[in-house]
Amino acid sequence: MNSRSDLRREMRDRRRALGDAQRTRRSECAAVCFRRHRLFCRARRVAAYLPNDGELDPMPLMALAWAIGKQVYLPVLSHLRSDHLLFAPYAPGDALRENRFGIPEPVVSLRHMVDLKTLDLVLTPLVAFDGQGNRLGMGGGFYDRSFAFLRRRRYWLKPHLVGMAYDFQRVDYLERQHWDVPLQGVVTEKGFVATGDK
Repeated sequence: MNSRSDLRREMRDRRRALGDAQRTRRSECAAVCFRRHRLFCRARRVAAYLPNDGELDPMPLMALAWAIGKQVYLPVLSHLRSDHLLFAPYAPGDALRENRFGIPEPVVSLRHMVDLKTLDLVLTPLVAFDGQGNRLGMGGGFYDRSFAFLRRRRYWLKPHLVGMAYDFQRVDYLERQHWDVPLQGVVTEKGFVATGDK
């Protein structure tokens, strides 16, 4: 790969090439792989995302979270700081509207948004990842800016950041930029990949 943009293009093409049945099966396998992991079991407040551009779908995990009484949250683009994410509670049937990128998000007022530090687990989308917890996103930097406070911590506390991806999205090495917030692991259809940043 010549650049991050080339890698991004290749992985996005591979994701989009999967059929709906493959995507559904792999998403269900990822949920089965992660449902008994301590990070999921201990979490009471779980943030996820709605899949876009062929991403691995966290909905099977979200359904399990609701079934066992966990609170689920989805990202909302901040209207106050357009380069940050806020997180709003979400339950089946809640109203959604598309943001400026065409991604559905909850329709709630600012007072319903939660402090990011109160989330226990954040499931993040990604385009590529490596075994050291480095994550290549879509290029907007929203997760890195929103969770920048985690870079200043010596030890991991809440929230735990865990990526969700297809196994083919793993690469040998991604250069860590100074603004990157590493993941504690990645859930794939083949299991949980613990990273160097636990």
